Amino acid sequence: MQIIRNYLSLFFLFFLFDAYSQTIENFSEQDGLSSNYVECVAVDINNNIWFGTANGISIFDGNSWTVINQSTHPNLLSNNIKTITAASNGDIWVGTDFGANKLNSGIIGSSWESFTTANGLANNKVVSIDEEPNGNIWLSHSSFSAGVSVYDGVNWNSYNSPDLPVSGVCATAFDSNGNAWFASPLDGLAHYDGSTFSHYNTSHGLLSNYSTAICIDNNDNIWLGSGAGMTVINNSLSQFNYHTIMYSLPPPDTLNPVVEIAKDGWGRIWTTIYVGYLAEGGVAFYNGSQWTDFDHSDGLAGPNVKGLAIDNQNNVWVATTTGVSKITPIASGANTFNDIITIFPNPANELFHINGNYDNIYIYDNLGRTYISVKNENNTFDISNLSPGIYYVQIIDKEYTYIRSLIVQ
Repeated sequence: MQIIRNYLSLFFLFFLFDAYSQTIENFSEQDGLSSNYVECVAVDINNNIWFGTANGISIFDGNSWTVINQSTHPNLLSNNIKTITAASNGDIWVGTDFGANKLNSGIIGSSWESFTTANGLANNKVVSIDEEPNGNIWLSHSSFSAGVSVYDGVNWNSYNSPDLPVSGVCATAFDSNGNAWFASPLDGLAHYDGSTFSHYNTSHGLLSNYSTAICIDNNDNIWLGSGAGMTVINNSLSQFNYHTIMYSLPPPDTLNPVVEIAKDGWGRIWTTIYVGYLAEGGVAFYNGSQWTDFDHSDGLAGPNVKGLAIDNQNNVWVATTTGVSKITPIASGANTFNDIITIFPNPANELFHINGNYDNIYIYDNLGRTYISVKNENNTFDISNLSPGIYYVQIIDKEYTYIRSLIVQ
């Protein structure tokens, strides 16, 4: 397994010299968490980290902690938070076994709005909350025939069996065209193009029908986690690849049950793995050719990993049942990580400037949507049409690709 250490990576001749230090920092109840049993984690538009725990919500702004629970906010439906999502408009959504809550604009002092079956939810058990490119919020229900509930800001709609698998949905993701993809606990993968639902299982090429998580990368590939590993499918469903050993286990225990999947600012895939009967797990990331993993022996807070999220500095936050871990950024070989190219001001309001020469620029949000794609005509760009949030600026010159995070206020 990967040993956490400081090191220099030297690339000679035509390769890049790159030096960095990478560490793991842990946080627990002693630091300010409301509970060491952390179910989920999310990053809001201001780079605050939100943790859903077995005893309410903990928010970390980089310096101090704030705790929200039913004692401080009686409208919160439960202290046992199952999923948490930070929307691009600043709203914070949490899912529980008793319905969902929304904190408008993430203003901590405000009251939580509650949603249950009485308000339009298809089911009160909410296991995942995901944002559609148009801003609609999709709540997944893994209960029998429950499917998903969709909120457009005013009204609720729902989809369930037979459109969606009878076993329900455990996570939803969206490609660059706005098509919805669903991971089903017992029935593989489902797809909705806005008019038609399609279903896929092992007979179509999936590694397993027991799906657990889903993520769409910057190339619209579908990464489908399961109890047996990961199936990677191109958007036309014509090519299937498999990853079954992302996290190293002693033989013959090699299959990796996936808990959650996320992508960092360089588009690399991160995943959490947990093998219940071995009480062993960790996190791993894929650099395009191989996986690198981290576990309790490397410094993680614990082996029972529940989820992860990546902030605008590419720190990886890992939720476990014994606290949370922060893994500092790990440089990508596709990026120079030098100061030849910089963007400023950052944060920005209406304009930002790039210092350096390049061929193309692309701006992505956390959902992988492209907002600006232009040739190098000048070095100042108008972003007045972008909503506040965290974006990633991909800068391409003749030899290298650079990634810079940008905060739009």
